[in-house]
Amino acid sequence: MADSSNHRAAILGSIRRSLGASESLSAIAQEYAAIARTYTRSSMSSAIAVVELFEDRLREYDAGVYHSSAGSVADAIAEVLTARSKKSLVIPAGLPADWLSKDFAFGEADAFDAYRLDKAEGLLCGCTVAIAETGTIVLQNAPGQGPRILSLVPDYHLCVVFADQIVATVPEAFDRLKATSDLPTTFISGPSATADIEMTRIKGVHGPRFLDVLVVEEAKA
Repeated sequence: MADSSNHRAAILGSIRRSLGASESLSAIAQEYAAIARTYTRSSMSSAIAVVELFEDRLREYDAGVYHSSAGSVADAIAEVLTARSKKSLVIPAGLPADWLSKDFAFGEADAFDAYRLDKAEGLLCGCTVAIAETGTIVLQNAPGQGPRILSLVPDYHLCVVFADQIVATVPEAFDRLKATSDLPTTFISGPSATADIEMTRIKGVHGPRFLDVLVVEEAKA
């Protein structure tokens, strides 16, 4: 995080100097560090309320929301895939083997180039953390999640989120990400959707058109 602050100070300093200002980088960094951080950093809501808020946000984004206990993740995944008429999915390396039902085909992403990913029926992965207030899922290039291309190319995405991975606020999420801040990180809020110049909503331009989230009620083992 310290490196990110230094880079931010360098970029802002360059902009200021181009506009005629003459402050040193250290003075700019001190000014930035002195900004009062009085925004909400945590929530007084119960853990149950935080999970419910996360699910409400997902539904607002038109994502599918499903539930499972820790001991029946594979069965729950199978039910979601059956409902979506999926037969096979791409999985990142390191995904727990006990999530995978024998009734479906799962191919490790390392064997897929961009062309094959585009033809795949979808992606199954876990996450690092999720944010209730924004309905955001945070993925990192880590075991069970994989590189950004996996959540960008396939048209369908099924993500498994454990209850203890859901935090209320964005600052809480960044606190959890400190330990892995050097990893490429992707923030996803619902299926891909954007609007053209006539404000016509278009799905799937920057990622999957369909996102399902399986919320596991217990903590991640």
